[in-house]
Amino acid sequence: MKPLYSFLALSLTAGPLAAQGLTNDGSTITVSTGATLFVAGPLENKTGGTFSNAGTVEVGGDLTNAGTLTSTGLVRLTGTANQTLTPGGASLAQLEVANTGAAAQNVVSVPADLTITQQLTLTSGMVRTAAAATISLPNTASVSGEAPGRYVQGNLQVTRTGVNSATNFGNGATLDPGNNIGTVTVKRTAGLLLPNVSYGQNNAVPALQGIDRIWTITSSNNVNNAVAVTLSWLPENDHNLSSFAQAQAWRATSATTWAKAGAQAAATTTSTSRSFSFSTTVLGALTVSNAANPLPVELVDFTAERQDNDGLLRWATASEKNNDRFEVEASADGSTFRRIGQVQGHGTTAQRHDYRFLDQNLARYQASTVYYRLRQVDQDGTETLSPVRMVQVPGATPKLLAEAFPTPHYGGPLTLRVQAPAAGPLTLRVLEATGRVLWQETRTVQAGWHEQPLARAAELPAGLYLLSVQQAGQQQMVKLVRE
Repeated sequence: MKPLYSFLALSLTAGPLAAQGLTNDGSTITVSTGATLFVAGPLENKTGGTFSNAGTVEVGGDLTNAGTLTSTGLVRLTGTANQTLTPGGASLAQLEVANTGAAAQNVVSVPADLTITQQLTLTSGMVRTAAAATISLPNTASVSGEAPGRYVQGNLQVTRTGVNSATNFGNGATLDPGNNIGTVTVKRTAGLLLPNVSYGQNNAVPALQGIDRIWTITSSNNVNNAVAVTLSWLPENDHNLSSFAQAQAWRATSATTWAKAGAQAAATTTSTSRSFSFSTTVLGALTVSNAANPLPVELVDFTAERQDNDGLLRWATASEKNNDRFEVEASADGSTFRRIGQVQGHGTTAQRHDYRFLDQNLARYQASTVYYRLRQVDQDGTETLSPVRMVQVPGATPKLLAEAFPTPHYGGPLTLRVQAPAAGPLTLRVLEATGRVLWQETRTVQAGWHEQPLARAAELPAGLYLLSVQQAGQQQMVKLVRE
C-alpha cells in the first residue's frame, strides 16, 4: 500500500520534493518560485488548509481543494488513469493537462466552475466539465493544444475586451466585427451529446441534428454591422454528419428553435479539423449543420401592418418539414385568440417560401389594437405557435406597444420589438420582481415599429424581471424570464 503523507506545515523553497499522496488537514503548504512538488497520487487540501503555489505542482491522482488554494505558478496533471480536479472556488494561473492514460482512461473531470487566469495547455488527455460547470479564461488567459483526442469537452468560456477587429478566441471561434463591440464572451459547449445544449436539433424532426458544438456569443456593445464569424471544430464533433460541402450556420431563437445565420456554403475540412465562415448581424448561440440536416421548420419573418382599413400579414419560411398549414389567429385583447383563416404549407422543402394573408375590415374588432399569431400545424398534427404581432386600428389613438423575444431567455441576444406612437426618446428600465431598478437607458426612435437589441440582458442572472418601456406619456411592462 502506498504511503499517504499528511503535513502539519511544509515550505518548499527550492528543488524538488516527491510524495506518494499528500493531504493538508488545516495547515499551510507553500511551494515557492523555482520549486517543484511531485505528488504521485492524490493531493487534497482540506477545509482550513492553506496551499500556496508559486512554483510547479505535479499531481498524478485527483486534486481536491476545500480550503484556501492560491496558485500563481503551474499545476500539471500527469496521471495514467482518469483524474478529477475539484477547484473548490479557487483559480489557477496555469494548468497543464498531460494525462498519459489510454483512450477513455485519460480524462480529467472538472465538476465545478474553474477560472484559469493565464494559460490552459493540453499536452495529452481530455478535459471534461460537468454539464453545469464552466472553465473560464478571462481577457488575460489563453488555451493551446486542442487536437483530436485532446480537447475540452463541456463548457470552455473565453472573454476578450475591446473587440473591434479579427479576434481568435482560441475555443474554435473567430470574430471580425469591423467596429468596437466591446467586451465579448464566447462560451463553447462541446462533446456532451445533449440536444440544444451541445448540438442543435430540429424541433419537429429530432433526427435532424447539427455538429456537437454550440458557441454562445455575447457582447457588451450593440452589434450594428455584419460580423464575420469562423467556427472551427474537430472531426469527433461531426456528430455523424458525413459531408460539409453544403454547410449552414444556425442561430438559436429560443431554447429549442433555430434560424439560419448567413448563407449556405462549403466548409473547409482536413483530416484533423473543420471550419466554416459566414456573416451575421445577430450573435447568440451559433452552431453548424449541413443541407441534409436542416434544424427547424423555420419561420424567418412574420410581420403585420395596416393597409388602409385592413390588416396585412406577411411571413416566410427558409425551410419546411412535413408542414401542412398555417392557421391565422386574431385577438382584440391579446389573450383570447380565434382562427380567422388558414394558408396551406409546402410540406417538406429546403427552399424559401413567402406567405401573405389579408384581414379585411379591422373596425369589426371594435378595438384600438388587433393582435395576430400563426399556428403552424404539421402533417402529424404537431402544432407550433409564432410570436404575436400587433396592428393599430385606423382612427384610434396611436398606442405604445412592446414585446421581447425570445422568452424564456437563455443568455443569448434579447430583442425588444416596440411600436412608438411618436418620434422621440424611448426610456427602458429593467426591474427585479421586487421593483428595484437594475439598469435604465434612453434611446431616440422614430414613430412606428422598431426592433431594439438588449445586449445587457445577457448579464442578468436566472430569474423573473420586468422591462418598463416608456414613450410619449405611455408605458408598457414586459415580463422577462431568464433561464
